[in-house]
Amino acid sequence: MQTEADYYALFEAYQRGELAAGARANLEARLGAEPRLQQLYAEFGELTGTLAAYGERRRTRQTIADLHTAMLAAEATPVFEEKQAGGLSYSVNPRLSLSRTEQKLREFWSGHRATVGVAASVAILAVFSTLLGLEWWRAAKTQPSLYGYTVLRREVERIKQNQQALRRSINSSASISAAGPVNNGKFSGTGFALTAEGYIVTSSHVIQGADSLLIEGRDHQRYHAETVYSDVKHDLAILRIKDRKFSGFGRLPYTFKGGQADLGERVYTLGYPREDVVYGEGALSSRSGFNGDTAFYQVSIPVNPGNSGGPLLDGQGNLIGVVSGRQDDAQSAAFATKSSYLMRLVDSLKNRQPAQPYHLPRANQLAGAARSQQVKRLQDFVFVVKVYEQD
Repeated sequence: MQTEADYYALFEAYQRGELAAGARANLEARLGAEPRLQQLYAEFGELTGTLAAYGERRRTRQTIADLHTAMLAAEATPVFEEKQAGGLSYSVNPRLSLSRTEQKLREFWSGHRATVGVAASVAILAVFSTLLGLEWWRAAKTQPSLYGYTVLRREVERIKQNQQALRRSINSSASISAAGPVNNGKFSGTGFALTAEGYIVTSSHVIQGADSLLIEGRDHQRYHAETVYSDVKHDLAILRIKDRKFSGFGRLPYTFKGGQADLGERVYTLGYPREDVVYGEGALSSRSGFNGDTAFYQVSIPVNPGNSGGPLLDGQGNLIGVVSGRQDDAQSAAFATKSSYLMRLVDSLKNRQPAQPYHLPRANQLAGAARSQQVKRLQDFVFVVKVYEQD
């Protein structure tokens, strides 16, 4: 497996024209097809450009220092040479026979010695600040939802339903009233049923900073929910409906796939980038996600803010992932946390004595059905997750 240093050596040979024609053509083809390789090449260009600028500044400073040393030596060590004139000998100090250019240079240096020194210091600080900033930038890109990666939490300026009625409904709940009144929804995403008992899966970044959560289904029935567990690293969160009026989802029509999905497999998702549920389909384009993260899939499905936390299913109705984000510089490149990591999270929570028992679905009722029928049955188990903040 090639390391970053190996790639940098390859890029250097490419820029110097040292690669053979076949190797050069192969590299250019990969640069046009692999976003990760394009990113590494861009980083290499920035790094080498910065180092070249730094080297040029060092050479300029050394030239100035050498000139300064030569001038000081000339000032401190006058040399007298013997001249003969009409049989008489006399001495001439070279300092008295300086050219006009040399005199101007000495005058400039004497008046601007401090300024030149400060300028050189500033240049050094600028170079090292650039190098440090570049390193921070590269380190930051290894984290999700930063440069090149967009999380899909939808900002909501105004919920379309009557806000006063919604506030009265929320504040009438004892659990919410105890926490104080809530403000209009600030963010929203998508969630889907994990179990029939009221456990729901969404993305961790959707619920970040939430004071209260509201789950809303296709029929606009609303439930209050609480966070059971959040896995920031894999961008997963498990919620639980806590309304007493909730009587269960009924039998879930899909199952959760514990193994790897196949490359090129047709997949689809449902989500709430707007108030109505939206269907999207595509193919599984990579078994790894952003920056090669093996906890995620890359899929060729157009997704938008609000799709985060939505289910990703294969053609047989098996849930294979949870939609998380998208890549900024690649059209229709989305990422989803693998269902196998969700299953590990669920297994780890079984020993924590949950408030309600839960049982994962074991029978797939979507297999063999037409896609339209799959979607029709699935949408009753996909919800808007609305995030609220206290006044």
